[in-house]
Amino acid sequence: MTNPSLQILASKLVDIDAQGLRRQRWTAETACQPHLQVNGRSMLAFNSNDYLGLAAHPQVMEALKEGVSLYGAGSGASHLISGHFQSHARLEEKLAAMLSPYLVSARALYFCTGYMANLGILHALADSAQGDITVFSESLNHASLIDGIRLSRSAVQLYPHCDTQALGELLKTCTSKTKVVVTDSVFSMDGDIAPVRELLTLCEQHGAWLVVDDAHGFGVLGDTGCGILEHLQLRSPNLIYMGTLGKAAGVGGAFVAAHETFIDWMVQRSRPYIYTTAAPPALAHALLTSLRIILGEEGKARRAHLQELIQQLATAPIPQGWERLPSTTAIQPIIIGSNADVLKASAALQAQGLWITAIRSPTVPAGTARLRITLSAAHTTADVAQLIQALGSQA
Repeated sequence: MTNPSLQILASKLVDIDAQGLRRQRWTAETACQPHLQVNGRSMLAFNSNDYLGLAAHPQVMEALKEGVSLYGAGSGASHLISGHFQSHARLEEKLAAMLSPYLVSARALYFCTGYMANLGILHALADSAQGDITVFSESLNHASLIDGIRLSRSAVQLYPHCDTQALGELLKTCTSKTKVVVTDSVFSMDGDIAPVRELLTLCEQHGAWLVVDDAHGFGVLGDTGCGILEHLQLRSPNLIYMGTLGKAAGVGGAFVAAHETFIDWMVQRSRPYIYTTAAPPALAHALLTSLRIILGEEGKARRAHLQELIQQLATAPIPQGWERLPSTTAIQPIIIGSNADVLKASAALQAQGLWITAIRSPTVPAGTARLRITLSAAHTTADVAQLIQALGSQA
């Protein structure tokens, strides 16, 4: 018998193809680094979030091997059963120490992924409010924040991108006991930075939490790589900070840092934290080495080199009709417009040995399909020069 639901799905997939929205997976066959093998081809990649080039750093890889020898391959259980290992505890202590200048009574909690961390934050806040909560969400927030808000069943109000005046008006009229403003720090598809200082001022004025997803800032922003809070020199008990550890830190997982009372509440009530197997302790062991590099002279040098590459690309010409978004971060998007045109451009670059993903709706608004170019400290100036030449050939 034919399953009618399969026929419906097949029809919908045909529609996706017709709109130029079919997503494809490429298989990387070597380590995450600029020059790698993909689908049997040698490629120069500009689409990874490995901003400091630590994913294939020899010291980080050696630390991961050491972690496996110490703790084995997996954790075996959730953190609250028997899956919380010494490496997890040490990682959380180190992260809390890093963020303590910016968070009052800081404590950190390690999650398997940034997606789960954001779900965990929003669930814990909603659980504490018992329905009397309004979440104010930036219009370009990451999908994990959007889904966290939906799953929390909180009342939600959207405010326009980086529009603090509009947010202020919304906060003035809100009567909920618990108010939460949620924003990315660096917007993942545009590369611009949120007005976090102004957002925090509004939150303190109105007694609201400010949840900051610093996925693309942690390790990169700030003199020592501690992220957006260090970059702007902010400190407040109203802050809830989420940072990922699979981007600039090069390994995997994420963490939430906030006042110790909120973190304790998450341990007690946050279902995405409580009811999942803990990440392998070997990853946490490797991350301790990543953090040491980020905080040290090598991390500072890598961030400086990354800034040089950003300037090199940002000042290069692009084909007429394309739009470069005003980004000062490692995310350097170029809007092309239609799905067909961005797929054509991506394929042409791939033919020249450059791997740059075409980003389309619903990840970005329809009509703003783009090449999301990301730079890494592992790139060389010659790599970026090759990219610039390839982009110029599209004119």
